[in-house]
Amino acid sequence: MWIRKYQKTFKNIKRKDIWRIWTDINLWPTWHGDLEHCKLEGRFEVGNHFFLKPKRMKAVKIMLTEINEGYSFTDCTTFLGAKMYDTHAMEETKDGLKITNTLVVTGPLKWLWIKLVAQNVADTIPEETEALIKRARNVDA
Repeated sequence: MWIRKYQKTFKNIKRKDIWRIWTDINLWPTWHGDLEHCKLEGRFEVGNHFFLKPKRMKAVKIMLTEINEGYSFTDCTTFLGAKMYDTHAMEETKDGLKITNTLVVTGPLKWLWIKLVAQNVADTIPEETEALIKRARNVDA
């Protein structure tokens, strides 16, 4: 199993604003700089899926596998011989709202998908988290 975790705490951010942005998957390209489009099939609930189309790549189907309403969700991308789980979580602390992103890749061909996809995803999480926070700060503006 391959795991990469990123977390950072932000002051003056509302959990409800982050949740609203996270669950509005169709608008992810407005703050996720490397995406052409996203399309959620149905409601934001376990068992549903969405298609995510990175720039210069094929669209991938991603399943929503776990949702803790208002706090976290996990999605799963299935590749040949591997699965990539991406958990997005937030926690209110005395220092602010802690945002955590955890990537996990499992399976016999994980080495291939780490090289082709997962490492790049992990490398872009800090930048995307900052873009998420910037968007959340502009929600009330």
